[in-house]
Amino acid sequence: MSRVQLALRVPDLEASVAFYSKLFGTEPAKLRDGYANFAITEPPLKLVLIEGAAGEATRMDHLGVEVETTEAVHAATARLGQAGLATDVENDTTCCYALQDKVWVHGPGQEPWEVYVVKADAGSLAKQQGSTCCAGSAEADAKEPAVTSGCC
Repeated sequence: MSRVQLALRVPDLEASVAFYSKLFGTEPAKLRDGYANFAITEPPLKLVLIEGAAGEATRMDHLGVEVETTEAVHAATARLGQAGLATDVENDTTCCYALQDKVWVHGPGQEPWEVYVVKADAGSLAKQQGSTCCAGSAEADAKEPAVTSGCC
């Protein structure tokens, strides 16, 4: 089963987890330092919360489609490339407490989309060096343009 992912950068992770737990009637599937994700069945949604700077408004970090296999990521990469979209492939990348294979594209408004599969848990929120994945510090995120963010 594939599902759409919405990743939000939130100023208060604890308050956001409490709100989204009530909104969707479920607890996070993964809760780590500075990070939470919900695997919501109905509607099928992967909601990712990434802790941002205190006092800032919640903002979209990136969008995605979670798929079940690496083969599905490769098929998406081929399909997107054949459609003329510029792709950025990351295999065996560690980000957001997960080892993933993924492909990135950007929409016309520079919104980042990833098609990804989670292969295993990982011990770090931080991105692997050279990855498109986000999860840097709030200070680093403020210095980088929004189009370079994205992960999970």
